[in-house]
Amino acid sequence: MSISRNSSQRGIGVAAVPAEGPGPYPADGSNGPDVLLDAAVVRSDIRSSFGPYAGVAPGVSMTLRLWLRDLGRGGATGAGMAVYVWHCDRDGRYSLYDGGVADQNYLRGVQVADANGGITFTSVFPACYAGRWPHIHFEVFDSLGSAMAREPARLTSQIALPRPACQAVYAFDPGYARSLAELAHVSLETDKVFRDGWNTELATVVGTPAEGLRISLTVGVAPSRPTRT
Repeated sequence: MSISRNSSQRGIGVAAVPAEGPGPYPADGSNGPDVLLDAAVVRSDIRSSFGPYAGVAPGVSMTLRLWLRDLGRGGATGAGMAVYVWHCDRDGRYSLYDGGVADQNYLRGVQVADANGGITFTSVFPACYAGRWPHIHFEVFDSLGSAMAREPARLTSQIALPRPACQAVYAFDPGYARSLAELAHVSLETDKVFRDGWNTELATVVGTPAEGLRISLTVGVAPSRPTRT
């Protein structure tokens, strides 16, 4: 199976991705640390820490590809928009917050969309931890300048990862052993974020854990600016 640029990726009939809470560990200045103050956060490979921190997050390699569509401009490509992405590590911990990784800032980064609205990050597959379906957080800004100036995000939401990919990763790498157990106790239907609907938030995943996974999602960004809470 391969990822193709289908009609939705070209902006035809793209639905808006719903706004979701940023969670307790955004590190965007709204709850403690603020990585958006450091220009080094603008990078494609987010597996390592940056600035005053050193360390690399272990785990199964993944490439995250987002296609931004600006619904305020009829679904035109989101060229020039900026996306801040963050997620937990293989142990379900968030850098800068959780014990053992409070002195790391890995698995966080910002990229600017190209002329096609495309953004790419290289990372590791996130864990499944108690009470949550495996997911990736992101914020969309109108420009890199607005992101770095800590202006309100145009969209704050989360990406859901499909069960087959999660099961394959967690069974492949022993470091995810706890995730395999946690996955058995949660579903999209019971997850507190995705249970009201996940059609526009569920990514497509191709590849294998041994070779690396390729995750793709078209993100329709609504015209209005939601207020960050």
